[in-house]
Amino acid sequence: MSIFKAYDIRGIYGSEIDLAISEKIGLAYARFVGGKTIVVSNDMRGSGPEVKAALIRGLTAQGASVIDIGLAETPMLYFAVGFLGADGGIAVTASHNPPQYTGFKMVREQAIPLSGDTGIKDVERMVATGVPAYSGAKGTVTARNVVEDYKAHVRKFMKPWRPLDLVVDYANGMGGYVIPDILAATPLRVQSMYPELDGSFPNHEANPLKDENIAELSRRVVATKAHLGATFDGDADRCAFVDEKGERVPSDIITALIARSLVPKEPGTAVVYDLRSSKVVPEEITRLGGRPIRERVGHSFMKAVLRKEGGLFGGELSGHFYFRENWYSDSGIIALIEVLNILAADPRPFSEVVRELRKYPSTGEINFEVEDKDGVIANLGKRYADGKRDDLDGITIEYPGWWFNVRKSNTEPLLRLNLEATSPALFQAKKAELLAILGTPHA
Repeated sequence: MSIFKAYDIRGIYGSEIDLAISEKIGLAYARFVGGKTIVVSNDMRGSGPEVKAALIRGLTAQGASVIDIGLAETPMLYFAVGFLGADGGIAVTASHNPPQYTGFKMVREQAIPLSGDTGIKDVERMVATGVPAYSGAKGTVTARNVVEDYKAHVRKFMKPWRPLDLVVDYANGMGGYVIPDILAATPLRVQSMYPELDGSFPNHEANPLKDENIAELSRRVVATKAHLGATFDGDADRCAFVDEKGERVPSDIITALIARSLVPKEPGTAVVYDLRSSKVVPEEITRLGGRPIRERVGHSFMKAVLRKEGGLFGGELSGHFYFRENWYSDSGIIALIEVLNILAADPRPFSEVVRELRKYPSTGEINFEVEDKDGVIANLGKRYADGKRDDLDGITIEYPGWWFNVRKSNTEPLLRLNLEATSPALFQAKKAELLAILGTPHA
């Protein structure tokens, strides 16, 4: 597969992305954006500093002035671009991917993301065919520490909190760099798991979507009688939650929960949600007086629609949450703060707070290795031709009592299924029906 994805660049360091390609990406990005001030950062992976150095060589060779903020979670890079009024920014990160990977998340001014439709394909083309020569002066490199500014920005989202007990698993990712300090200056009683930065991920993958990666967090929450647990992915732009029973709270339910807190402050505001989300999400947004907007999966697509609509926030099933007052960008720590704002004001256990939002049984996302992905999607369209269909992202088929979506992954060679029904019996029947068509789920 190409290293140029739908909304970022990722590949195995050394074989798929080397220093020469990294430098070319810098050349191509600078040429495409045309900006003169570019913020760069790197995560805790061992390859990060040399990949970033090669990237900077490309940027400066095209005349860009680089502001290097050093180690940073991806949301800090987004913050720095907006806060410093830069023309763009690149985070050297492979997010939750295994240690051997590296990659780039790229934005323009005001942290507007590049996607396959808005720049990544242009960068890919120039990397492949060559970047036009630049005859101007070489750009400069300046180091800038924005940590304290970033902390101050994040704290603006906090309300007064009671002393909740919180377990946080940083998974040896970038969340352990600044977030512990942000939480330390609060009444919270925080137990930290794996805050040490280690790009080899010695304890478990920094991917909170996999149940095995939150198992220890769940046990710790139950054993210590904590009010909740939270965990971040490798670059800390995502956050996932477990309740006081150690049970995962799906991210679409978190979107509906945050809507309860934010939408009443701005009636009529748009809230963007991805098409995999439970029907409870648009129902709740509408009930609260907001405008639910359904969008395809992917942070660049979600941000573009949220910005266009001037919406207050948005959420994805993957654990990305977007906030207008954060340059329409995703932030794991701001999502955690919004959940803590709600729980601090509600005496009920977390499981009770979200219980009525968990009214529809759903599969969550199930993955399948399928050779002929387009053929399978076409066959599903024929098999369920009597249902209401849309093709916004893969295929979605809806009936009065149930619906499903099957789409191709943007990052892996997989088909992904999400299915939901209004009753447990119908859910089990339709789940079995789809599994018989799609085959054995991918581990």
